Amino acid sequence: MKVIIVGCGKLGSGLAWNLIKKGHKVTVIDSDPEALKLLGNDFKGETIVGIGFDKDILEKAQIQTADAIIACSKSDEANALIGRISRNIYKVPRVISRLYDPRRAEIYRSLGIQTISTTTWGVHQATEMLSYDQLDSVFSMDNVEMIRVEAPALLLGRKVDELTVLGETQVVAISRKNKTFIPTRGTTLQRDDMLYIAVMNTSVSRLKSLLGMDHGMGGSK
Repeated sequence: MKVIIVGCGKLGSGLAWNLIKKGHKVTVIDSDPEALKLLGNDFKGETIVGIGFDKDILEKAQIQTADAIIACSKSDEANALIGRISRNIYKVPRVISRLYDPRRAEIYRSLGIQTISTTTWGVHQATEMLSYDQLDSVFSMDNVEMIRVEAPALLLGRKVDELTVLGETQVVAISRKNKTFIPTRGTTLQRDDMLYIAVMNTSVSRLKSLLGMDHGMGGSK
């Protein structure tokens, strides 16, 4: 995945290194060039000096093609703004913002922004949120969940039909290269596809199995 991290403190730098080690492409933004030195000389990602909610800076980081952005600056307000810009203007599929004030978490979630807090837990949790094996529930109504998940490597080149179980699971949309479309059962899954799958609550375990995620999963959120 292509990930943008805004804020290069302990959380941002730790997360950047974690994601680089997992093979992701990472760009780190910070207004303080000294903060970027936390990454060290061996850092293989990109770094940009600038204000994280400046659209010119975000576009320099190629936010238009980003799969995810994590706003972990020292300011809740700045992180919220970055999250809203990323979600509403650039339609970034995964948006995570750091919160110092947990009372605001529900407001962020209502805007489609996931939240993290504390450095040690935050590095682990943000990595998990971006992981291939994490089911992200984006909508829930009665007994149906709308799950967002990146197409696992196991299913690349396979047909959408393999994820369809009548009355239980159905891929209703695919986001590919910043465009979203409704697939047919014969649509072939490609690398970096973001799948939106409707699933009955009673069939989540079966969906995990179809996705090859039935080992080591903690469940949908």
